[in-house]
Amino acid sequence: MNPSTNKPNLLGFSGSLRSGSLSTRVLHTLPSVSADKADITIFNIAGIPLYNQDTEDAGLPDSVQKFKDAISASDGLVIVTPEYNYGISGVLKNALDWASRPGYDSPLKDKPVLMIATSPAITGGVRAIQQLRQTLSATLSKVVAVPEIVIGQVDKKIENGALTDETSLKYIKSGIDALVAEIRLKKIMK
Repeated sequence: MNPSTNKPNLLGFSGSLRSGSLSTRVLHTLPSVSADKADITIFNIAGIPLYNQDTEDAGLPDSVQKFKDAISASDGLVIVTPEYNYGISGVLKNALDWASRPGYDSPLKDKPVLMIATSPAITGGVRAIQQLRQTLSATLSKVVAVPEIVIGQVDKKIENGALTDETSLKYIKSGIDALVAEIRLKKIMK
């Protein structure tokens, strides 16, 4: 929690590396959408190398250490993923694989997470969100219980680099509310 504002510190990251990524544009809309409820820091996973246990055993790459430290310092996560071939992107899975170490005792353990999926298809990334949920289950993360936030035809809902679709924004705001409530509950239970 940010002591000066009493708002949770959230870490957001996108599962896409493309400079014009629609998922990343949705992600960059979130700080303004949630400004009254939480502070969101955006992390770019582009510099994280492919997971290799030999590399891990030799010492964590700086980009991986920064990612894990950012997760540890946050009160909760917001992950925005595109859908690639009915699943999450390889770069997102790779970043989560790095963050999941050591197994069952990583920075992801018990971390509250809000998932958002995007796609130009009408299905909005529903298959990617299922795969992301499965991966986060393996990391012992705490996915918040909200209706799935999937933004179909996202390419038609972005204007001037930001998500403008009121229905999508309503679901995201509700999801942020649930994430903040989960974080506050976790603090009370400690």
